[in-house]
Amino acid sequence: MATQSTMQASGWTRAAPALLMMLLAPTFTELLLGGTRLSTLIAFPPVLLMEILVWGGGAVLLRALARKLKLGWTSLALFGLALAVAEEFVIQQTSLAPLVIQLKGASWGRASGINYVYALWALAYETVWVVLFPTWVAETVFPDRRDGTWVSKPMAAVLAILFVAGAVMAWFAWTRIARIQTFHVGVFHPPWIALLVAVAAIGALFACGIAYAPTLRAAWLPARPAAVALLGGLWGVLWFLLVVLAFGIAPQLPAPVVFAAAGIVLCLAVATLARWTAHPAWTQRHAWCLFAGTLTGAMASSFLGFRGAALEDIVFKSVTNAIALLLVVWLGRRAAAYTGSLTTRST
Repeated sequence: MATQSTMQASGWTRAAPALLMMLLAPTFTELLLGGTRLSTLIAFPPVLLMEILVWGGGAVLLRALARKLKLGWTSLALFGLALAVAEEFVIQQTSLAPLVIQLKGASWGRASGINYVYALWALAYETVWVVLFPTWVAETVFPDRRDGTWVSKPMAAVLAILFVAGAVMAWFAWTRIARIQTFHVGVFHPPWIALLVAVAAIGALFACGIAYAPTLRAAWLPARPAAVALLGGLWGVLWFLLVVLAFGIAPQLPAPVVFAAAGIVLCLAVATLARWTAHPAWTQRHAWCLFAGTLTGAMASSFLGFRGAALEDIVFKSVTNAIALLLVVWLGRRAAAYTGSLTTRST
């Protein structure tokens, strides 16, 4: 009995990093930032299972692929972007179908059958919160296992099957139930050419991540950790404001200009962060400040989306956000306990 218990405990210990990451991805993406509210969980409990299978399972598989092939964070970001494209254009098709939320009753930021402002927001948001930050947090919690894949071949096969099952469930629940019964809009039938282009883009992102990942010729001395935290918080706020604009809160603004401005901000953030993290002076303290600042800014600004929300939703977000901040403090101590870096691998 002791031997069996030890084997079971050992099995859970081996699986712990992957299980943690599976929970972190939907927690960051949906629960802490208000994408999925308590009232939604109560009304339709399977939504959390779908988020764990698609976001969590997908993130774990992508990280395992990157670590198996000894690829860096640039490749992992491209893999995360591929998952975001799959979600936005194939699974739930939210960047293709007219948005169900139109704050001023008019479509905004939509052209050629694409919600292009919303798509820009979603692709960056999901890459960061589904894949990149959950990977860093899980590797910081389990620093001695940060180079492993965390999943065996049989486990990877199971996760892949569950991912597909979760994706089908998510597609049906959103396109055939939520859009019709909750938002009272018709069934959306995406053009086949759009789906084919999305699938081709997913394949191209994986190919680039594996064989043609971009490399940097120059690294920049990073800013002080406090400045990194402030910039992360600013991005978290700006990116929440972008999705509010995508929902049409200010239809008088020219959508192409907003799209271009947001794209410039995103490109500058990516270029700067890539060069900072490639410098030997980038430390775990920098990485923690980036994560803490971005999460705090995103959580604080997303409260603006709860104006007029049910009391239980506001309380749930407040409590979960407070718990998250306490855990972020603990994580900072964890990060300081070892001399690792988010970018010790090639970028």
